[in-house]
Amino acid sequence: MPADTPGPVILVHGGAGKVSPDLVDARRAGVGGAALSGWQVLSRGGSAVEAVEQAVRVLEDDPAFNAGCGACLNRDGAVELDASIMDGRSLAAGAIGAVQRIANPVTLARAVMEAGRHILLVGEGARRFAAEAGIGECDPETLITERQRARWAALYEEKAEAPGTVGAVARDRTRRLAAATSTGGLPFKAPGRVGDSALIGCGTYADDRLGAASCTGDGEAIIKLVLAKSALDLLGADREPMGAARHAVELVTAWARADAGIILLDPLGRIGRARNTPQMTCAFIQGDPSALQVVD
Repeated sequence: MPADTPGPVILVHGGAGKVSPDLVDARRAGVGGAALSGWQVLSRGGSAVEAVEQAVRVLEDDPAFNAGCGACLNRDGAVELDASIMDGRSLAAGAIGAVQRIANPVTLARAVMEAGRHILLVGEGARRFAAEAGIGECDPETLITERQRARWAALYEEKAEAPGTVGAVARDRTRRLAAATSTGGLPFKAPGRVGDSALIGCGTYADDRLGAASCTGDGEAIIKLVLAKSALDLLGADREPMGAARHAVELVTAWARADAGIILLDPLGRIGRARNTPQMTCAFIQGDPSALQVVD
C-alpha cells in the first residue's frame, strides 16, 4: 500500500485554458498566495473545509481569475457567479448559481451547506438567502474589471485571454478532505446559465473514502461526464492520482472534444492534476510550507 503523505495538504488551480502573456505572472502569484493562505488555516488546526474556502476566497478577490472580481460578463454585461463546496467527512455540500452582487460566492455556498436543508440555490433566491445569512451585497461594478468590460464590448471575439475558473482541494490534520470551486462562467454566456462549478459531482466532489476533486474547463462537457465524481471513482478503483486525473481529462477529450482540467487528492494526501489545454496554473503544499510549488 502506498505511504500516507504526512501532515496537511492543499492544492489549488486557477483554471484551464490559454493564458494571456500579461497575466502569467499574476496568475502564478495568485495561486501561490491562495495555497499559502489555505495552508495557514490548516497549520492552525483548521478544517479542510475552512482551508478550501479561504484559498478560493483569495482567488475570488484576485482580478487575474474568472471568479468574483474579474469574472467574465454575461450577454447582458453583468457578472453572474457559480460556486460550490463539499465536506468529504459527511458528504455535506452547498452550492450557488447565477448569483449577482456577492463578492465571495464560495462563502455563500458554505453558508448553504451549513444551513443543511438545501444544496443548490440560484439567482434571486440565493441573494435572499445571503441576506438571511448575514452575507452582505457588494456594488456589482466592483466585480467588473476594465479588461472584462473591454472584452464584452468586443463581443468576446478572442476567448484565449479569458481567465479561468478557480478551485481548491485540501486534507487537514485529521485527514479529512474537502473541495471547492468558483467561477464567473463562460464569456458572453446567456443570463441564468449555470455551469459545472455549481453542480456537486460535476465541478466539485469530496468523499473521505475516495478523495476530493475540483474541475475547470467547458462546463457543459464536464456536466455530461459528471467529471469530479468520475475521477474519484477511478481513485476508488485503485488508480493512482495522476493517472486518475489524466484518464478523467482523456474522457472529456475523447467524448466531447472540449477543454478540461482537474485537480484531486486521494485519502493518502497524494496529488493528481491534468489538463488538455495549454495551461492550468496550480500551486500545492504537502506537509511543509517552504515546499510550495507553483506549476503551469
